[in-house]
Amino acid sequence: MEEINGQWTLHGIDWNDEGCFHNVDELVEYIEKVGFLPLFEIGIPGFSVEEHTDPEYWWAGDASKDPWEWRAVIAREGKIAYGKFFGKKAGFVSKKWFPYFANMRRDGYDFDSLWDDGKANVRQKKIMDLFEDDTRLFSYEIKTAAGFGKGGLKNFEGTMADLQMMTYLCMRDFKKRVNKHGEEYGWDVAIYAKPEQIYGYKHVTSAYKESPEESKERIIKQIKKKFKEADDSFIKKIIK
Repeated sequence: MEEINGQWTLHGIDWNDEGCFHNVDELVEYIEKVGFLPLFEIGIPGFSVEEHTDPEYWWAGDASKDPWEWRAVIAREGKIAYGKFFGKKAGFVSKKWFPYFANMRRDGYDFDSLWDDGKANVRQKKIMDLFEDDTRLFSYEIKTAAGFGKGGLKNFEGTMADLQMMTYLCMRDFKKRVNKHGEEYGWDVAIYAKPEQIYGYKHVTSAYKESPEESKERIIKQIKKKFKEADDSFIKKIIK
């Protein structure tokens, strides 16, 4: 997706073209096949949901055809992790491949150990202190409880993106706010959780037995295997 003359343009394909995803099940099947996939175009040909869908159906509000709605369905089902995992941009990682992303990004550290060794900042610590393995929180709840906002800590969005890149958090659902009368209003808001809630701690950390560099090479090899035109500079940019 790129901005042209002030308007955002999607780089997709026609509904009738071979390779076009027509429903969320086809997308899930493809993610399981390739292992991981960004939501929007990221510089590697074919390596995104955007490039396998018809632009006409994005943001149409029809969950049966709208890829924007599919991301919420997938996050809610909890079989595939969804978050800002690719150069701080959103995308999906399958159960099989998530441990390698976690090992590469965490360098063998659970968050508490990361903090104890002085490798995490106060903003990250304030957010992660809110989460147990079964915790789910709206983004606005996290922002308030962690002390961000007017007169408080700065760079909430950037800190949340960093924690997702580090695989300590993911988006678990999307829902509207509810007013005092119990009525929904506004746009859907992301609900966050630890990936351990999806896959369990044992699975998430199962690749810790190998070096982060080995996990990194696995991921690079998979990208090059599935996307022949992948350029090394783009690969390094999205998995750093």
